[in-house]
Amino acid sequence: MESLKKYLHRHYGLKNPELQLLEGYADKTYKVTEEGGYWILKVHPERPGLAKQITAEHNFMEALGKLKNYHVPAHIKSAENKIFIAAENKLLRLLRFVPGQFMSEISWSAAFLDSFGSFLAEVSKVGLELDPSDIAAKRFHWDLQHLLMNKEYLKSVSEPGIRSRIDYFFLQYELEVLPRAYELRRAVIHNDTNENNILVADQSVNGIIDFGDMCYSWLINELAVGLTYVLMRSDDLLKDAHTVIAAYNRILPLQASELDVLYYLVAGRICISLCNSAQASLKQPESEYIRISEIPARKLLQAWLTINPEQARTVFRKAAGMETSSPLALSTYEKRRDRILSKAYSLSYQQHIVMEKAAFQYMYGHKGECFLDAYNNIMLVGHSHPEVARAVSRQMGKLNTNTRYHYDQLLEYGELLLSYFPEPLSKVFFVNSGSAATDLALRIARFHTQKEKILCLDQGYHGNTVASIEVSPYKHSKQGVYPNAVIAPLPDWINSDFENEAAAARYFAKASRSLIAENTGQMAGCIAEPIMGCGGQLPLPAGYLEAMYKAIRQEGGVCICDEVQIGFGRLGHHRWGFEMMGVIPDIVILGKPMGNGHPIGAVVTSPELAASFEQGPEFFSSFGGNPVSCAAGLAVLQAVKAEGLQEHAAETGDFLMGLLREIQAMDSRVSDVRGSGLFLGVEFTGKDGKPGTRLVSDLKNYLRQQHILVGKDGPFNSVLKIKPPLPFNPQNCQTLTTEIRRFLKKT
Repeated sequence: MESLKKYLHRHYGLKNPELQLLEGYADKTYKVTEEGGYWILKVHPERPGLAKQITAEHNFMEALGKLKNYHVPAHIKSAENKIFIAAENKLLRLLRFVPGQFMSEISWSAAFLDSFGSFLAEVSKVGLELDPSDIAAKRFHWDLQHLLMNKEYLKSVSEPGIRSRIDYFFLQYELEVLPRAYELRRAVIHNDTNENNILVADQSVNGIIDFGDMCYSWLINELAVGLTYVLMRSDDLLKDAHTVIAAYNRILPLQASELDVLYYLVAGRICISLCNSAQASLKQPESEYIRISEIPARKLLQAWLTINPEQARTVFRKAAGMETSSPLALSTYEKRRDRILSKAYSLSYQQHIVMEKAAFQYMYGHKGECFLDAYNNIMLVGHSHPEVARAVSRQMGKLNTNTRYHYDQLLEYGELLLSYFPEPLSKVFFVNSGSAATDLALRIARFHTQKEKILCLDQGYHGNTVASIEVSPYKHSKQGVYPNAVIAPLPDWINSDFENEAAAARYFAKASRSLIAENTGQMAGCIAEPIMGCGGQLPLPAGYLEAMYKAIRQEGGVCICDEVQIGFGRLGHHRWGFEMMGVIPDIVILGKPMGNGHPIGAVVTSPELAASFEQGPEFFSSFGGNPVSCAAGLAVLQAVKAEGLQEHAAETGDFLMGLLREIQAMDSRVSDVRGSGLFLGVEFTGKDGKPGTRLVSDLKNYLRQQHILVGKDGPFNSVLKIKPPLPFNPQNCQTLTTEIRRFLKKT
């Protein structure tokens, strides 16, 4: 500090200055006081290009200083008539102190946001005219055109959920912004118009400070940066964005290409802030300054995902007075669909939805809607998960072949997948879907036992192949004949008159044993889900599966467990449903959630059954276990572990279960709340005590109108199905249950 005072005396004539260190990142900034005068001293470690950077700042400040009604810093020239001095491997410079109130210290009216937008445009107009040669080659983490430099800081972000969402926006930047980079105008920009760099008076901007992050970048980035900090304090994101953009556009008209990437650039600035805060916190863990934007940035990151990018683009274009295209009418989609698809396909909801994009637990419709997805369990780790998307894309660009060759992806994924299973489940067959996995599991069971009949549960569903439909009573037609399906009654212990769950288990187990006895000598095995999805999110009664397995094995049969819907940690407190039931099956069926929607399935079994199957013809699934599918599956397993999604499912599921049971306690029409983790069912009855089929249908369609997606199932379609992507969070739980309460109150 004393050496700095000497330099101030020698080069600037200050006799007895007082220095106060201000918080910041790499460079040091001091407030200098002497006899009522104030200055800012900046001390920079010497580095290549720094002198040119300071010269560029000087030129920018001089040019902005010519604007009326705005105050900016100015360099105080040294005794040598220089704007900086070199000393002890540092560059020092003194600037005029600009007094005033910061933007962060006032409330923001619409008039102020208008003033802010106009000011950003004035700064941009000046930047367009400046010679960028001194800083044209500058590359650093805070410049949005170099957003991907921040990938190296991603590992410093401690919270897994925040880390994956930042990475998602990195991916969207690659997909949506970089292809349009050469369409974007360039200018010298200030690049740090945050609320502590903007000075205000009488609800208007009247100055700006701190030009250290200025760069030669895309013109639109000036607006993107300023808008990001406005939105961190906004209660109405798109309304406030419209105000700022409209004001900017009045001064400096924007181009369509700029507005079309603005949503992603705002997201990029949020990500830059969070990445750099996390990285700097490792070096300065006690610094409050470094974390000043962290909490609002995290909040905005989550909120930004709830905005459909198409809706944002429309609002931004309207703010600039541009025409916007109208979405295609729903009838257009329906006519085209009818021309090419069979009526055997169905559509969800009375009012159909056209989907265009999705992110984690949100889906984006073509009219700008954002839907909260509480239903699509196949997207296990979330829609468009960046690690899964990149893994598939990378592998597709390298190699995609079949299991008649050696390749690392097959071995790495197979080894990791099998590590999650208990002995003796140590062999895996890869296919392309859960249906194909069911089909193969039945083949293995029948070949091993040389028998044909399979015990299955009423209302069970295991796939869409001929063999899997036969053991799926949920899909049986009235005129169908299913000679090899031995159908046990649905073990609906919840809606029974039994004294308790154990008594119900004994009863239904006895019924299953009777069926097995009637078909003795013919039973190849049994198949069941530990929690029956199409049966109404119905957990099997404790002890039932154990008794069924025992009876089947006494017949020499094979026990098949269908984990397609509930496996991989969805149940929260258990990775697998069979663990929840305290049994170990002979064969486990897995399906598309293992690839986050990528077409992949698997059969996991024992060496004994695998060896038996080897005695038959060669097994070959053309692309079961291909490198791309294995890359998807590996990325899913890694995401579940890295992001703690099983633990998250347990905590969030328990929270949601509690909220639903509060509703149950208040409304007798909610007859049951059941399930585990994020695989839950809510059963309804009508006022007449009959299954609430109409009530659930109305509720499902009401929730769709509120932009929440759920399903319905059960023997009477009286069970609301809740099985969201695992990133579903407590706030989403509140949103869902608030709307259920509102519906029930109305009806």
